[in-house]
Amino acid sequence: MVHSYEAVIGLECHAQLLTNSKLFCSCSTKFGEAPNINTCPVCLGLPGALPVLNRIAVGMAVKAALGLNCRLNVESQWARKNYFYPDLPKGYQISQYDRPLAQHGFIEIFVNGTPKRIGVQRIHMEEDAGKSLHEGFQDSGRNTYLDFNRSGVPLIEIVSEPDIRSSAEAYDYLARLKQILEFLEVCDGNMEEGSLRCDANASVRRVGEQKLGTRTELKNINSFRFVQKAIDYEISRQIEVLEGGGRVTQETRLWNSSEERTVSMRSKEEAHDYRYFPDPDLPLLTVDAEWIQTTRRSMPELPEARRHRFIKEYALSEYDAGVLTSTRSLADFFEQTAQLSGQAKIGANWIMGDLLRFYKDSNTDLKDLSKSPVSPKMLAEMIALVEKGTISGKIAKTVMEEMYKTGKEPQKIIEEQGLVQISDTGEIEKIVDKVIEDHPKSVEQYRAGKTGTLGFFVGQVMKSTGGRANPQTVNDLLRKKLAG
Repeated sequence: MVHSYEAVIGLECHAQLLTNSKLFCSCSTKFGEAPNINTCPVCLGLPGALPVLNRIAVGMAVKAALGLNCRLNVESQWARKNYFYPDLPKGYQISQYDRPLAQHGFIEIFVNGTPKRIGVQRIHMEEDAGKSLHEGFQDSGRNTYLDFNRSGVPLIEIVSEPDIRSSAEAYDYLARLKQILEFLEVCDGNMEEGSLRCDANASVRRVGEQKLGTRTELKNINSFRFVQKAIDYEISRQIEVLEGGGRVTQETRLWNSSEERTVSMRSKEEAHDYRYFPDPDLPLLTVDAEWIQTTRRSMPELPEARRHRFIKEYALSEYDAGVLTSTRSLADFFEQTAQLSGQAKIGANWIMGDLLRFYKDSNTDLKDLSKSPVSPKMLAEMIALVEKGTISGKIAKTVMEEMYKTGKEPQKIIEEQGLVQISDTGEIEKIVDKVIEDHPKSVEQYRAGKTGTLGFFVGQVMKSTGGRANPQTVNDLLRKKLAG
């Protein structure tokens, strides 16, 4: 008999903070620099070097904690996490242990249309380690190079409660976490560059049981899609072990994306004892009520609140509001367009249709629409030109594409390309008469009851005018003349 199981999943996410300098020294945090160029005695762990805390990093961590509905601890403590690894030059990592920065928060996701809160157990600050770069293969000779540029970059670790019950919920939790951090401008969420990293703890238990099953930790996952696949694979693997009469071993497993399976990395017996103790070089981190309130006042409107406001204030659908608040820059772009044009729904359609398509086709990041060749002002002006009848909706698509390609104002494009809509009834009537005269059989079909041929005549007139004829005038004249 095959028993029913449920998954129990918790996520540990490391987010690099968007500071210009490292957590305990003034070295640059810029990604992609030549190896070991952004280093100093402090982040290299040289004897006698002392850490000096980056206040801006703490401010970003506080902002993230507030955005994730956490309770901030007035005092938190720096601790040394002791372990040896080649890219950790000090032999320990400055982190936080039993007295973290913040606790007891939550992220809200939706499961089958119903809201569900995933608890955030804790948020603590720490410094990042360096990076080992491996070249070659183990069996045929392999070299390892060390790059300490990342050593000392400020991180926050966000640990969820084991409230997640499926890989889909895990994906939604990560997507919402990334969105909140990006809205707050504390992390860019780039998993490929390692600025957002995720480990998953997964176990299974029979439905109805309260006791947790033996968990495995999944590491080396660099995309949300791979997190989902790794969890699905691991849950299936654990169920298969249990159904076969075996026992799940507590261990750390790596995700092999090319083979789409998890592989054992180390067992519980090999797990590290980090021997945490308070860092003697750093005093308690104190975050007083005044600083918390100042930080709270400086925070932008978060995505969920903005989504609800867009629905209420601009009469958008749930779907439209969700798309338009997917990034902060997209939400800003839409709101500026809506305020300038007074046409929120029309503006939303142009942004979600044409503008996002242009970005997708050119594989351009949506994080910074302030650099878009089409500005909210330009889009609002184009919408106004359609409303005034200067150009038709069809011509507007041409204008929109040209604005994106060239960055030119809509009025200039219209003048340069002669795209002004023909609204003169007499001029259009001559073209309508010519189209009717050239297609006598189609006229007979229309008058015999096949009124669907009207679209054919409209198309011919628009073709003759290069799409510039006023569509309403064309339809009115055709119906009148074809009626005989």
